[in-house]
Amino acid sequence: MAFILASASPRRLDLLAQLGLRPDHVVPSDIDETAQKGELPRPYAARLAREKAEAVASLHPQSIVLAADTVVAVGRRILPKAETEAEARACLRLLSGRRHHVYTAIAVIDASGQRRERVSDTVVTVKRLADDEIDAYIRSGEWHGKAGGYAIQGRFAAYVRAMSGSYSGVVGLPLYEANALLTASGLNAG
Repeated sequence: MAFILASASPRRLDLLAQLGLRPDHVVPSDIDETAQKGELPRPYAARLAREKAEAVASLHPQSIVLAADTVVAVGRRILPKAETEAEARACLRLLSGRRHHVYTAIAVIDASGQRRERVSDTVVTVKRLADDEIDAYIRSGEWHGKAGGYAIQGRFAAYVRAMSGSYSGVVGLPLYEANALLTASGLNAG
């Protein structure tokens, strides 16, 4: 029975390694990640994780497939995975001096086809960012491709005043939830 990570994220691979797990295969899913009209952040994250897991599991039956999706939200607003400097700046300005939620959803489909899901909800409070701090962070390049335009495991950690929830969930895979779902699916860590 193969264990498949349905994600191209190197951070998720590193986090699984902390559990002593190495996927047999890494198979990124190719789904449409567009939010549906009126879709709220938490259900959006859950839907994407579920659809990613289902897409990969359909190609690899009798395997254990883990998929995840991380969404950064301010209220009902879903922030993008910043691809441009302008997007990253807009995200950082919006996050500056306020709290936001990071939802990381996990879906695991076991070898019998049973699906298990969880959503980690972490509240992150960011200090008020000065323009020169935003400029320096933009120059670092860490923001590229990251939900909400930041990576908590890098330089941005210096701007986080408080956090309530799962640090590993903000990085991209809440380890407590991942371990519970994988164990229930017949895959034991370490």
